Amino acid sequence: MAPPVSRRVVIPNGEGAFLGATYKYYEFFAGAGMARAGLEGGWKCVFANDCDELKRTSYAENWGDDHFDRRDIALVEPSDLNGLVDLAWASFPCQDLSQAGAKLGIGEAGGDAATRSGAVWPFLRLMRCLADERRHPVLLALENVVGLLYANGGADFRAICTALSEIGYRFGALIADASHFVPQSRPRVFIIALRRDVPLPTGVHAELPTNPWHTQILLRARAGLGAADAANWVWWTPGDPPATSRVRLTDVIDLSDDAEWNSDDATNRLLGMMSKTQLIRLAEAKAMGKPVIGSLYLRMRPNGKAGNIQRAEIAFGETLGCLRTPKGGASRPRIVVVDGERVRTRLLSEREAASLMGLGSDFILPKTYNECFRLIGDGVVPAVVRFLADTLLEPLASHAKAFVSQSADQKASA
Repeated sequence: MAPPVSRRVVIPNGEGAFLGATYKYYEFFAGAGMARAGLEGGWKCVFANDCDELKRTSYAENWGDDHFDRRDIALVEPSDLNGLVDLAWASFPCQDLSQAGAKLGIGEAGGDAATRSGAVWPFLRLMRCLADERRHPVLLALENVVGLLYANGGADFRAICTALSEIGYRFGALIADASHFVPQSRPRVFIIALRRDVPLPTGVHAELPTNPWHTQILLRARAGLGAADAANWVWWTPGDPPATSRVRLTDVIDLSDDAEWNSDDATNRLLGMMSKTQLIRLAEAKAMGKPVIGSLYLRMRPNGKAGNIQRAEIAFGETLGCLRTPKGGASRPRIVVVDGERVRTRLLSEREAASLMGLGSDFILPKTYNECFRLIGDGVVPAVVRFLADTLLEPLASHAKAFVSQSADQKASA
């Protein structure tokens, strides 16, 4: 299948993207190619991998599949990864690390009890094998939910850091919330690793942690590293997040009467599921004197001796709550719009969800509601990827190319 002409994504402040492919990369756990959507322009994907059939189909529809490997990552061998690349990207499964998941963690390398998030181990095995052949990528980028930092008391994060040290990388992590770029609260941790044989350039790291990228959760995770791994730690500094050009919530949500709003009875049933605290929040929104958009989720909450009860909970603001895959234990995402005494509710539409991820209107979505939200819930926001590419990945890759070239010239003249 031929890849599309369009980038199929909206990238605020993405002017730094190169017009021609300058760098090459592998994309593991590729999903629908949302990391690729962020890297488009300056990067060429030479190998993509995902064993999920829905994701493979969506990737092929949007990007083509001539370079796509549909096998489980545990079956991929170094011989399947030809040549040299600048980056290997891995958005490995989050189900066992998220708050809504089973919290089983990543398990152990080679352990008998495999977890879905433990798919990071075959990825690290591949990188180790490439290092043995002296052709491991200059850069690695691992992306996951913030729960990675404290899963199993921080042991999972420490294990990944130790593996990166052993393979031959220096590394650091930062937390980037997609709310800096799109109207969705979606914090994710990004571990970025640079081969130790490449000296650190100036301008991309600091001696101390910086806001907003290095939160208290990250500081605690970093403090738990052993001395050898701590010696390889880098405080990456991508600079300030963009202050303007973020997509607004009103640009995304259809407020017209033509949208598929719930009936008054259905809305009243949802309002009847609210606690006293939530009803106070609703009353405050009614008093605002203007239309207010919010998230509405159904949650199971304690109800004394009666056990748990399903509650409707709302949150108003400039961003909606994090979109999650239905398999992650979340209820279907709903919106609530309050305009004085008028209250309207409905499910978030598939195209609205895509817009909250920063995907363009020509991005091809799955045909069913659940499939669409499963795909989106597992994805990374392309604008965040582009920001990190502009501020860290491309400067580091460019520096590495210059260093290798200079070293080659010095050897030739010796």
